Amino acid sequence: MKVDRRSFLAFILGGAAGTALSPLPWKVTDDISIWSQNWPWIPVPPKGEISRVSSACTLCPGGCGISVKKVDERVIKIEGLEGHPVNDGGLCPLGNSAAQLLYGPTRIQTPLKKVNGRWQKIAWQDAITELAGQLRQLRADGSAHTVGWVAGSDRGTVPALFNRFLNVYGSPNFWRTPSIWDSYELSLYLMQGTRSMAGFDIANADFVLSFGSGLIEGWGSPGYMFRARSKFRQAGGRMDQIEPRLSKTAAKADHWISINPGTEGALAFGLAHVIIKEQRYNRNFVNGYTEGLAERFQQAIDGFPPEIASKMTGISAGTILTLARDFAAARRPLAICGQGQGHLPGSLQTFLAVHTLNALVGNINQPGGLWAVPEPDYIEWPELEIDAVAAKGLQQPRIDGAGTDRYPNARYLLHRLPEVINASAESPLQVLFIADANPAYSLPDTAAVASALEKIPTVVSFSSSMDETSALADMILPNHMFLERYQDVAGAIAFPKPIISLAQPAVEPLYNTRHVGDVVIQLAKELGDTIGAAFEWDDYNACLEETLGDRLDGLIENGYWVDDAFSGAPWADAFETDSAKFEFTNNDIRTLAAYEPIQPEGDEAGYPLLLVPYDSMRLNGDGQPGTPPFMIKALEDTILKRNEVLVEVNPATAQQLGLSEGRLATLATPIGSAQVKIRLTQGIMPGVIAIPRGLGHTAGNRFLTGKGANYHQLSSAADDPASGHNAAWGIRAKLS
Repeated sequence: MKVDRRSFLAFILGGAAGTALSPLPWKVTDDISIWSQNWPWIPVPPKGEISRVSSACTLCPGGCGISVKKVDERVIKIEGLEGHPVNDGGLCPLGNSAAQLLYGPTRIQTPLKKVNGRWQKIAWQDAITELAGQLRQLRADGSAHTVGWVAGSDRGTVPALFNRFLNVYGSPNFWRTPSIWDSYELSLYLMQGTRSMAGFDIANADFVLSFGSGLIEGWGSPGYMFRARSKFRQAGGRMDQIEPRLSKTAAKADHWISINPGTEGALAFGLAHVIIKEQRYNRNFVNGYTEGLAERFQQAIDGFPPEIASKMTGISAGTILTLARDFAAARRPLAICGQGQGHLPGSLQTFLAVHTLNALVGNINQPGGLWAVPEPDYIEWPELEIDAVAAKGLQQPRIDGAGTDRYPNARYLLHRLPEVINASAESPLQVLFIADANPAYSLPDTAAVASALEKIPTVVSFSSSMDETSALADMILPNHMFLERYQDVAGAIAFPKPIISLAQPAVEPLYNTRHVGDVVIQLAKELGDTIGAAFEWDDYNACLEETLGDRLDGLIENGYWVDDAFSGAPWADAFETDSAKFEFTNNDIRTLAAYEPIQPEGDEAGYPLLLVPYDSMRLNGDGQPGTPPFMIKALEDTILKRNEVLVEVNPATAQQLGLSEGRLATLATPIGSAQVKIRLTQGIMPGVIAIPRGLGHTAGNRFLTGKGANYHQLSSAADDPASGHNAAWGIRAKLS
């Protein structure tokens, strides 16, 4: 068997998903060692004392515990933390490769300010004094609401500090980066009356019906999903995967059901139609603990009999009937949705339809079901003293339209920000802070995002490495890398229990960086008055110690706190709606636009194909903090060959277009174009083509830039009429 360097690295990284390492010839191993150490920035640790630090990974919202192995003060290996409730020793390739981000060449080593288009070093105090002067002037001008903050998350003390700063300063404009969890959160609010996270007890389900969720590609918390899926499969559980492409998750499922992209909601309504009409629902739950089923059936579901759903989805009516009956007959069936890793929010009506399926079978807050998981409630800070300037600013509407009459239930609509800014003669934002996010890479229509960022007078990035957003910023105040800092991680995406993990520094900061929490506190103190008074702590660590209180010692010792007793409220107490029941429909749901598949941008005549993205475990699709070089080097030749990304095309489609395997082609959409290579596969529907997310970087280093194309430079957003979220699932395209 031939084993080349790329396949060896792929094999190593694949171990994170449970692959076992087989013996290899010593010559190959030696070649790898020599080759990898030719990179001058790769540390070669001396002999010394071996130690470990328990911490938490913050590279995604997964909340995995990690064990950091060191030789003296040099990090040499990152592994999953044994016994951690989320991942119990498992870890995804991104977490495994974190040391590369710590020691890599993309690190920003000191504060930078752009002067006449060139970066110049600036002292920390000078940078904070300059920003404080700008912010002070905006308040004096009555423009406090023109300051905004973009963060990767809204949970934990660090985002809470951002929000606290904006509130006492006088701006309502805080955003977190979009994902399917926005739609799940809103679905739980509308139907169950609670602002909770969605948790999934997949391990104890016996039938998982997945509407595109990439359980093997990084959906939810990867570490938890690997373990839960393994337990589920070992117990004989059935999994059906519904998506237009044969993903790794689909390949490992019991059934792959290909579907016309964007019609998942129609299928869910079609399944619900069968379950209700044939009275296969859980009568105990539906009759005793729900409201509005008849109305929901008449208004929405009755319009989707199998014959109609079949025409929309491309799935036969017989398959829909069988699938509905099998799902309802299972003891613990669970329906989940959200394509790939879940970075694209999707249609709210689709999420409501899928949640309807879980309600019909009564699998809410039950073993093997969907649980409404409250956010750990431990941030108890003194009430803010809001002065007149702040009060006036907070009364201004949000720039993105969230919470307004148009989108009353939405909390964050970051994807709308470029459109709003670019449509204005003058930017409605004067200062924008960005932390743990890379919108210039991850938001749709990257050219429009770049244009919007350039219109904002002052953009401040807290990134610890140079990325697309940092490159466009006016000032970079580099945060400690997560292996250099303390930070609480509140919750774990899709994990069915409240949990807090603690990131702890494995090493002292390597460069002249600062914890972003320290910067916020110092900036507030520099502004003084009510703003300074709201931040009574000397630094972030003091804030964290006070906030965690009695939990701190246990977190330091174990790395986590988990509410083991949590099992979801019983049905009689589970719902915070007006009826105190699960509501299939209510006044808020009635006002939503009726379900219709989101139409992709582009004229079908000019763009006859449908381009959809897909995710890979070895690619970080949201652009922050970027994909480590080892993961790029380990990509399959079916994703990236040399510097060209491969686009998946069905042979029947290729024949119609006169395309062949490996041919270079131009992929064009109404938004942009890119050079690609053709990969022929039966694992994608005719008329649909697919491209991976996570390539096409334009900033960073030579290991990342110039490789492939960024899907988001080719895609556009589509406002979901029901929520305002970006519901785009793809875009029309052509190959030539």
